[in-house]
Amino acid sequence: MTTGLTYSTYVTELANLAVVDPADVNFVANLPQCITYAENRIYRDLDLLSTVTATPGFTCTVGSRQITWPMDQFVTVQEINVITPSTTTNPDAGTRVTLLPTTKVWIDVVYASPSVTGVPSWMAMLNQNTALVAPWPNANYSVEIVGTVRPASLSASNTTTFVSTYLPDLFLMASMVFISGYQRDFALGASQPNDAGMPINYETQYQTLLKSAMVEEARKKFEAGAWSSMSPAVAATPTRG
Repeated sequence: MTTGLTYSTYVTELANLAVVDPADVNFVANLPQCITYAENRIYRDLDLLSTVTATPGFTCTVGSRQITWPMDQFVTVQEINVITPSTTTNPDAGTRVTLLPTTKVWIDVVYASPSVTGVPSWMAMLNQNTALVAPWPNANYSVEIVGTVRPASLSASNTTTFVSTYLPDLFLMASMVFISGYQRDFALGASQPNDAGMPINYETQYQTLLKSAMVEEARKKFEAGAWSSMSPAVAATPTRG
């Protein structure tokens, strides 16, 4: 079994595929954006389990129905847990009350007044880094948020990542779609690109590899056939329940 890619082997392999000198100043200058493009495609397409994190230390307070966190803390929020009793700050030392997602309009209508207080049990996203809770908190509670993050990109100082280690083939194909644009000057509507098939071929290969990666990721989450961690069966695909 071969290992994944490190930053140096990634640069070498990418340069080999692109048939370019890895020391070429233009190639080197485009590498950071190439890596960003490839990683972001993979993160968005696969919703990787490795990007999920549970972070404590947030709060909801009496008199405010908002929970706010730094703008760059999470890409998506999957779960908000209010920790009871109110004197408990460590989620594992208390009881998690998982807030059920609903709409802002429903909260505004049903819990329109701060006179209706209690342990929050509902939430609605207001914007990227703020959630509304209901009912209005009757005490100051610690909050744990579970969400997805963007890991640090592959670089000379961060020589391996989950993507480079476990999805090296997909990573290279996504990178080559970007590099095709840099190297061959392809674009929709371009009159005479040097190799019109190059980006299309790498995109096709990326989509082919993506399908198997999606199955593997579903298996990790027990979202594969019959809600199990097994590969989809050809002969039988029973539903859960």
